Amino acid sequence: MLREIRPAIVLLLVLTAITGLAYPLAMTAIAGALFPAQAQGSLIEKDGKVIGSALIGQEFRDNRYFHGRLSATVAPDPNDPTKTVPAPYNAANSGGSNLGPTSKVLADRLREDVDKLKAENPNAAVPVDLVTTSASGLDPDISPEAAQFQVPRVARARNMPEDQVKQIVTANTEGRLFGLIGEPRVNVLALNLSLDRAAAR
Repeated sequence: MLREIRPAIVLLLVLTAITGLAYPLAMTAIAGALFPAQAQGSLIEKDGKVIGSALIGQEFRDNRYFHGRLSATVAPDPNDPTKTVPAPYNAANSGGSNLGPTSKVLADRLREDVDKLKAENPNAAVPVDLVTTSASGLDPDISPEAAQFQVPRVARARNMPEDQVKQIVTANTEGRLFGLIGEPRVNVLALNLSLDRAAAR
């Protein structure tokens, strides 16, 4: 019996060492050498201080900034741990709202958000990604259409010409990967940092 069990135990230990230790450590070292910024979380710094990541969205409420996609992430309620409270872009608890297309709560929220955005920019159609949440709740990007939709509000709040704000949006728009994969997108944090730099000039 020991003769049959011993090879299984040895194989388990060898495969654990290879796939559980050696391979992950090798991949981490290679990634750190080839892509140091990405391996460290694609962190974004301003004045030597980390202010976010290009991979995780942030909540911007000020009218002077572009707003990102809505986030449905939650956190434990500090007053009642059996309940949760909204915590936008909570990377420790990523996920969507799980509200389906027949949900009255979702329909009411969408109606309110669309009405609010139409009041902000009545001459343009409301882009869908400004009123819907992503599956992760951490989406750092919006569509170029969602960014262009917000140009009049941002330009008014900053007292900047709309054409200048549009140029900043265009400069921060990333195309499809290799011209084929994904959709054009705008990283909201990078866009807002570019906007701050332009306003400071």
